[in-house]
Amino acid sequence: MADRSFLNWPFFDDGHREYYQQFDAWVKSNLVDIDHDDIDASCRRIATLLGEAGWLEASAIDPHNAGSTLDVRTLCLTREILARHDGLADFAFAMQGLGTGAISFFGTPDQQADWLTRTRRGEALSAFALSEPRSGSDVANMEMTATRDGGDFVLNGEKTWISNGGIADVYTVFARTGEAPGAKGITAFIVPADTPGLNIAERINVIAPHPLARLSFEDCRIPESAMIGEPGNGFRIAMSVLDVFRSTVGAAALGFARRALDETINRAANRELFGAPLADLQMVQGHIADMALDVDAAALLIYRAAWTKDMGAARVTREAAMAKLYATDKAQEVIDKAVQIHGGDGVRSGHIVESLYRDIRALRIYEGASDVQKIVIARQALASAGA
Repeated sequence: MADRSFLNWPFFDDGHREYYQQFDAWVKSNLVDIDHDDIDASCRRIATLLGEAGWLEASAIDPHNAGSTLDVRTLCLTREILARHDGLADFAFAMQGLGTGAISFFGTPDQQADWLTRTRRGEALSAFALSEPRSGSDVANMEMTATRDGGDFVLNGEKTWISNGGIADVYTVFARTGEAPGAKGITAFIVPADTPGLNIAERINVIAPHPLARLSFEDCRIPESAMIGEPGNGFRIAMSVLDVFRSTVGAAALGFARRALDETINRAANRELFGAPLADLQMVQGHIADMALDVDAAALLIYRAAWTKDMGAARVTREAAMAKLYATDKAQEVIDKAVQIHGGDGVRSGHIVESLYRDIRALRIYEGASDVQKIVIARQALASAGA
């Protein structure tokens, strides 16, 4: 059983502890036998199950409650539990939040009522279309355009590495509207998947399969009412969304790491070597100690960032960057140790540890690669020192 002592930390209240117990039990009973061969169908099924049970309500604000906010600690707990159980389940939940984050934070009441009602029920899948072939981490360098034409905007360009690409019902799309050079000339839009001119140019396969695609926009016309926030404000919107969801990426990594530690402890206790359990070997004990330390340190950074945001901080750029960087990098190390201690089974196709090894790698790249997070942290530290 995964360690739950962290739930007693002061970052959480009784509502979070009750949520963890109930959701963890529900996941174990309901998200079983997930098909990793038909990932499109599995993601739809997972979203439907989560929505019908009410768990997707945590992914976005309640559009029918004017005072509704996102609880980032609940988001992180949800992703940690799901990732510990199954990486595809975590993905399906995460995209319902990330894909609609801009609508939650900056959408009009009509936009929120239209889309969040559906995504929170699992009736519509969402996606976040920010990256382009020549501008991944360098968002301000995006080339896709949105040209005003009367009461409409016409989109032209490409987006790539778009999670849920090909199965999403709605995309949050960022395009250059040209109010100013660089980051100040980008605007966010809501683009339904059936909009003429929006095409799935390519489905992309990766080592931990999930729905992923390159999108093509060719004279894709959308009404002005599809704009999220103000013209030229898209970069700030995107960064505000990532500010929140970067912490949850760390939480997913933490879930993977907890599962790897659990599997390793079980292996060490039950596998014999030289007539004694692996757990008796000091070298193995040293690895387990390192793994446990990295898990707890990552959890502290993640839930500090989430708590800080929930306490009303406008931005948690530094805290979220630290949480994502440390949690994803250390989860990679924890899982690598798990593979080593499992020996041949650790690289056996279909073994949970082998699956974790593939699952973790992308988290150090998406939503801000590790090296980019170091730049963010350094700039925040320098700025706070007036340097």
